[in-house]
Formats: sequence, structure tokens, C-alpha cells
Amino acid sequence: MNKPLTAAALAMSASLACAVSAAEPSPAIVDAVNGAQRTPALAARDVSRHPGPTLAFFGIEPDMSVLEIWPGKSGWYTEILAPLLREDGQLTVAIFGDQTDQFRDFMLSANQTFQDKLAADPEVYDRVDVVSLWPPGQTAIGDDASYDMVVTFRNLHNWMAWGQTDDMLETLYRVLRPGGILGVIDHRAKAGAEIDPLARSGYVDQQRAIDLITAAGFEFVASSEINANPKDTADHPRGVWTLPPTLAMGADADNSSYLAIGESDRFTLTFRKPED
Repeated sequence: MNKPLTAAALAMSASLACAVSAAEPSPAIVDAVNGAQRTPALAARDVSRHPGPTLAFFGIEPDMSVLEIWPGKSGWYTEILAPLLREDGQLTVAIFGDQTDQFRDFMLSANQTFQDKLAADPEVYDRVDVVSLWPPGQTAIGDDASYDMVVTFRNLHNWMAWGQTDDMLETLYRVLRPGGILGVIDHRAKAGAEIDPLARSGYVDQQRAIDLITAAGFEFVASSEINANPKDTADHPRGVWTLPPTLAMGADADNSSYLAIGESDRFTLTFRKPED
């Protein structure tokens, strides 16, 4: 889709300028979150992921052109974004590109599972465009300034670990329209903790995230505590993957304390590509 930035998007990008703790989802978002297309096991995690308020905070509208980065095998947010944007907007999903590192088989399997999911329900997903993204070599994910919004959920720590942050942000900046919004969620390191530039625990210092993204040219717009979890101490033996849903200590471990914490503490941030 190649259209001017919507009036709603312009108004939204001009108005978000401070920290926000909650956002009221539109009826369209509520319908997509509550739709019959949701997988029950995925929808059960709404209590931790707050998709309605999160998408409202990002400022998404049903007529936008939206790019979702690396949805994983389940397409957790794709289940919501696809019906939300199906009639009047456009959803493009960037899956893992082909590469040769140690995670190649896992990523190709995740891609296949995700694409099988889309093919199995054409009434929901037939208008979703799928592209491959693996910088620096595979970055043909759209024309310059072609998206109203880019969203990425718990991926920044991977870019940091794999040395892709600069190339990834440069690519997202290129395809986002001037005035368009970048929405970012990731696992939040505790304030004052030693910063790991590779984010090997899966946790990212919030200010470090803001600094990395603004260094790429984006303007910081707002933060939200929608996805905060004060129970998470962010110092677990196997990093963020110790917590549900992964429970990396294994089925034989006593996971009761980790289950009591729940999913990780997460920051939720919005950025804008400058108009000039």
C-alpha cells in the first residue's frame, strides 16, 4: 500500500509526548483481540501481554500500512493484526531471512510453521504479505517510506546479541514514512544493573534501548508501563527464558517460583521518524 499518512496517524504522532500508563483500545482493536481467529492457548496469555492497550498505545488504526518484525512460529500478534488491518489497511510480516548461524534450522522451522498457519486460514490471512528480513544482506522488506507503522515485539535483544542492531534500525528507518511510528517492546533489565551490550540474558536496559534507537535517527515519543511486571527481578539463572512460557530450567525443576512471577517485566516504547 502506498498512500499518504492517515490523519489519525498524524494526530497520534503529534500528541504522544510523555509517559503513558494506559490506553483505551478502539472497538476495532477490541474486536480483533476477541475474535474467533485467536488460538485459545495464545489468547490465554493476554493477561500478561495486554494486546489491546498495547496496540492502542502504539496508535494503530485499521487503515494503516503496518510492518510486523519477526513474528516467530506462533504469530502471536499476527493473529490480531491481520483481521484488524484486513479490510482497510495492509499488514506485512517480516519473517527470518535465510542465514547460516547456529539458529538457522530453528528459524527456518519457525518460518514454515508460521506460513502454514497463514495458509490454513485464508479468510483471516490471505491479504498478509510475507517478506524475509536478515540484515545486512536481506533487507528488501518494502519501498522507502512505505509503512505508517513498524512494530517489533521482544526482538531488540536478539539484534543486540547478533550484532544486527544498527543494520536493522537503518532498514526500519528507511521503510517507515516521515511521521510514522515505531513501536518496540522488550524484556526490561533492572535499573542500575550492569549493561550487557549483547543482552545475553534477554533483558535490555530501557535507556540503552532508547539511546540505540534515537541514535538511528528516530525521535523518542513515549513510554508506557502497560507491560510492566514488578515481580520480575530480571536476574534468573537462564535469563528471561527461565520464566514462562519457556521455563528453561526444564520440566523436572521446581518452577513454582517462576510461574508465580509470570512473564517478564517489559518496556513498551514508541518512536517517530522525523517529518524533515
